[in-house]
Amino acid sequence: MKQKSRELTTPLRSFSLQLSPTPRGARLARLLATEQLRSWGLSLDPARQVIAELAVNAVTHGRVPGRDFRLLLYVVADTLRIEVTDTRDDRLPALSDSGRGLLLVEALTDRWGVTPGLPPRKTVWAELDLAPEPKNLVSGDAGGLPEGPHR
Repeated sequence: MKQKSRELTTPLRSFSLQLSPTPRGARLARLLATEQLRSWGLSLDPARQVIAELAVNAVTHGRVPGRDFRLLLYVVADTLRIEVTDTRDDRLPALSDSGRGLLLVEALTDRWGVTPGLPPRKTVWAELDLAPEPKNLVSGDAGGLPEGPHR
């Protein structure tokens, strides 16, 4: 008997960039990702702040000359996942008192972490739970409001 496969009921949206590990690359990551979020109709903040912090960390702490870093954004159901992959697997990020970047990521996101990749890569990721889209109140009905007395 042939079984029907379950289909994804929400669209999968993804965006990926490979950028040079320079301040210009970090700035481009933030600017281009902001435009992508805007085109998806998503709230820009706090996502763009998280993207900026992770990109700057990749450029500052994960930089190896001649090796790019990658930014990946994707939305599945009601979660935006931000991933930044660099080529310094020997320098794992950690919360510290010396820098505020990851403290901001911790405060602004619902979840974050580090995943080792094929050497010499690592991926720092963060997830933001997206608010459900508001229902369309202009659908020809009472818009969810109780009806008043009929005259």
